[in-house]
Amino acid sequence: MSKFTIAIHGGAGTILKSMLTPELELSYHIGLQDALNAGYHILEKGGFSIDAVQAAVVSLENNILFNAGKGSVFTNKGIHEMDACLMEGKNLEAGSVAGVRSVKNPILLCSEIMQHSGHVLLSGQGAQDFAVLRGMELLPEDYFYSEFRYNQWQEIKDSELYLLDHKENAGGSDKKFGTVGAVALDVHGNVAAATSTGGMTNKRYGRLGDSCIVGIGNYANNKTCAVSCTGHGEFFIRSVVAYDVSCLMEYKGMNLKDACEKVVLDKLVKIEGEGGLIAVDTLGSYELCFNSEGMYRGAKTSDGINVVGIYK
Repeated sequence: MSKFTIAIHGGAGTILKSMLTPELELSYHIGLQDALNAGYHILEKGGFSIDAVQAAVVSLENNILFNAGKGSVFTNKGIHEMDACLMEGKNLEAGSVAGVRSVKNPILLCSEIMQHSGHVLLSGQGAQDFAVLRGMELLPEDYFYSEFRYNQWQEIKDSELYLLDHKENAGGSDKKFGTVGAVALDVHGNVAAATSTGGMTNKRYGRLGDSCIVGIGNYANNKTCAVSCTGHGEFFIRSVVAYDVSCLMEYKGMNLKDACEKVVLDKLVKIEGEGGLIAVDTLGSYELCFNSEGMYRGAKTSDGINVVGIYK
């Protein structure tokens, strides 16, 4: 049987062992492993990578620990606006959503957009209308409420500040870039990528990050690789991160590891862009690459590898 691989992330940033209780650390490990297993079960049955990454991301969206779906942060208006992107590498088809509310699983809406809208990216009320048209599961605001996220917002809601998902204290520099994602290679040789996020706490002006933009926070191409990013979105947008990894492989002949490290550990660092990415190539190799103190991450392969990690 051909090799298959799945990798996931649940955000990157200043994630130190001292910041997590043993119980919370265990909860993160379980959440990551559950997401890995959800995608892997599809791959081991000969299923497609596009379905595997969706299953993994749905699992993470449904977990209140992660800043996507159920655990999304609050905007300046005290609501939840979610972004997501889904892409397959065979035909470069993609679906993306920006600033959507009420949709339980934004990544599933991306699939509907990809297959049925004739477009790639839908936003705001238009995306909401399309979700209703396609019979997506919509839930009230209180489904997305968590006391932890609410308290984060309360600290800065009357200021011009925004938070990159998490700050250990108001005066500190600890931060976690809350995004979830998955990349996979199936037995048919196809790669796919999925990314979903609740964005930044106290974000305003309809701010969008990298997660919903094809080629920046999410990309898949059977010629090269599949990539899902997590980090300070503005820097990732400026660096066109996901596509840059693919380009280094396609046009410079780099392998997956070298391409990821060039972008994350060199090019991003030079402009003070913090975060990381996960990637898988058509050989089944994977990378979990980050320049921050930590990244919630994991990978599982048909070779028997199963890894889950948090810290550097």
